[in-house]
Amino acid sequence: MAIAVVLAGLSLVAAAQPADDPIARVLRQDQTAPGAPPSATHLPVAPAKAPPPKGAGPSPGGNAGGNPPVVLSARIGEHDDRTRFVIELSDPVNLRTFTLTNPDRVVVDMPEVSWRLNAPPRPSGLGSVKSYRYGVFRKGYSRMVIDLSRPVTVSDPLVIPPANGFGYRVVIDLFPTQRTKFNTEAGWPADLKARETDAERLRAMIAEAPRPAGRRVIVIDPGHGGLDSGANGVNDLLEKDLVLAEGLKLAKALKALGYVVHMTRDSDAFVPLPERVAVARKLKADLMISLHADSNPDSDVNGLSIYTLNDGRSDREAAALAKRENQSDIIAGVDLSNANSPVAPILIDLAQRDTMNRSSRFAETALSHLHGVTDILARSPHRAASLAVLVAPDVPSVLIELGYLSNRSDAAQMNTDAWRERVARTIANAVDRHFGGNLAGTTP
Repeated sequence: MAIAVVLAGLSLVAAAQPADDPIARVLRQDQTAPGAPPSATHLPVAPAKAPPPKGAGPSPGGNAGGNPPVVLSARIGEHDDRTRFVIELSDPVNLRTFTLTNPDRVVVDMPEVSWRLNAPPRPSGLGSVKSYRYGVFRKGYSRMVIDLSRPVTVSDPLVIPPANGFGYRVVIDLFPTQRTKFNTEAGWPADLKARETDAERLRAMIAEAPRPAGRRVIVIDPGHGGLDSGANGVNDLLEKDLVLAEGLKLAKALKALGYVVHMTRDSDAFVPLPERVAVARKLKADLMISLHADSNPDSDVNGLSIYTLNDGRSDREAAALAKRENQSDIIAGVDLSNANSPVAPILIDLAQRDTMNRSSRFAETALSHLHGVTDILARSPHRAASLAVLVAPDVPSVLIELGYLSNRSDAAQMNTDAWRERVARTIANAVDRHFGGNLAGTTP
């Protein structure tokens, strides 16, 4: 959730490297010289078609055994004329880079890989890289998003074959450039845009499953996922992992009560904000419950809270939370060129008033059940904000902040299976109370 916390938790090392570092020497080597080790070569761009099936030999994103490549290490070298980004992998991969504006960032797309980086420290901020994050973007695809402190020109990726105890090293250089040049070159590759559009259509088709007659449909939306980890707890608990675990328990509890349950994600995968809302709308859900965990600079702030869509009024803290949460797609490097803010037109649509009222009634019911089960935010636990996942005009929606990962007591209890089970069961009972325990009845 808290973007500053996310970036700090997922950023790469930025220790300055000497001008004549080992990578620089390898790049200068003449590969025709007798006895010289293999020199770097240009890495091919990502293939337009899918890699060959397992068993057909090494693929652009795997090895002969069919296992995904492993990212072993990464570093940033800050030089006078460039910032050098080096990724070490167990196997070669085909990847591509492109740049995006608002905010300025470099996106590195590759086949799905396994990440085994041990808590790399944050960059110094003195070079072109402010921070970055990584993870699964879509099934079969991984992504890194590098946040920039200045406009850059990105070199073609180079690969250094294994040598001196290292695996394959991919080298990407970022050279400072003029703003006009950066803006001109930035943009979403046409084939990747088509791929994302196809993925969205597939998700929409899945969401068009027939609605079971006479049964309430509940959509559970575990926030963040994949390369968007959300907040990082004081005990290193990641928001994306917490809310997925809680979402799976809530789904189980609701199904046991007879509800039809769908999840926007049931694995560590990224789902863009508009798709989350689209799933609930296409399923004609009776209720959408989005699960998150909060973070606050004041580590004493603790307790669960529930957000519903506001009517144009919100306090400063609620507005700040909305700003953080609504940037999830930016964090993941999603194409937003055709995205329009859904909040403003919906807020002025009188037809949504009833939906907002039903959302608020469930929020109050849930809070009354959760008192005594977990700590509740002391000040105004039912809050309102212009959160993108709450804007469906025809689906009552709430966003439950399970607690504060910045608070040691909250983070500790949220990290236990017993707490998650207890809270999930209580939320499920609140849903049943909200609908009067009548799965086929009319919506309250």
